[in-house]
Amino acid sequence: MTGLTDVHVHLAALPTKSNGCLVSKKTLNGPLGRFIAWKLGLPVDKPEEANRIYLDKLDAELGRSTFVTKSVLLGMDGVYDSGGRLDEARTHFLMSNDAVLQAVKTRPRLLAGVSINPARRDALDELERCAEAGAALVKVLPNAQVFDPADKRFVPFYRALAKHKIPLLSHTGYEFSLMGQDQSVGDPARLVVPLEEGATVIAAHACSYGIYLYEPFFPTFLHLVEKYKNFYVDASALTLPNRAGAMLKIRKHPELFERILFGTDYPLPVFSFPCLGIAAVGSWLRARSADNRFDRQWRVLEAMGIPVLQDLSKVSPRLAGNQ
Repeated sequence: MTGLTDVHVHLAALPTKSNGCLVSKKTLNGPLGRFIAWKLGLPVDKPEEANRIYLDKLDAELGRSTFVTKSVLLGMDGVYDSGGRLDEARTHFLMSNDAVLQAVKTRPRLLAGVSINPARRDALDELERCAEAGAALVKVLPNAQVFDPADKRFVPFYRALAKHKIPLLSHTGYEFSLMGQDQSVGDPARLVVPLEEGATVIAAHACSYGIYLYEPFFPTFLHLVEKYKNFYVDASALTLPNRAGAMLKIRKHPELFERILFGTDYPLPVFSFPCLGIAAVGSWLRARSADNRFDRQWRVLEAMGIPVLQDLSKVSPRLAGNQ
């Protein structure tokens, strides 16, 4: 097996004078912010040091992986007002594209997953800039960034993505980690507009809703795969308790397998329990004993009988490193 690329790895950086990032006190002091800082040993009172430690630990864990050789480091754009200006009061977590592009310069295992809210007034200019800088994909989280992917105003943006052959990775389902301000836009049916405009779309979390065994979007997942050859999903976060039920459905539909990309949702944890009762005890033990979350995610998917697409040139030359 050739080395896999994890298409869903988050940048988490504290704001400094130069990195353009923003993290609200509510997010930093919330359960997720505290958990990540504790788990990775990040000194939140020393932003520069904490940011370096985060990237060093990510790179080291990726370097130890047996199955995964690269990952896409994702930024996170903010909320924009009706005039396309950044609304800092409603933006709780912003990982700037400059921070992403800078991080990948000295770390060859990392690819740039920039984030551009199409509601920003300079969205097309920012896309051009990031495309020239080597962006592998554009990540959006409509629930937290407060925009509707089905809005026809964004057609020029989607056409530009298609022109540059840059995939759009969009969150689907309910948003728990960040502050979801409009959960309705997590419906993967909202992604038809960019698909119709020729953009390659990757639905994060395999269209799972985020509430165990309640999967209202699964019929939409099946329909989009059947109708659009430019539609893919990633397997990120599927081992979390609230999304693990989606794998029970996916494993029964082999026609989906060639559309599933590998992903973890790093730095969130990866659990091995989903394959208990499905796979042999030995498979569960191999997943449980994996010393990093990249290999554990692969082992769980393997044990569940869910292969992932390995040749990313079928998705995008940028993701395959052939831009």
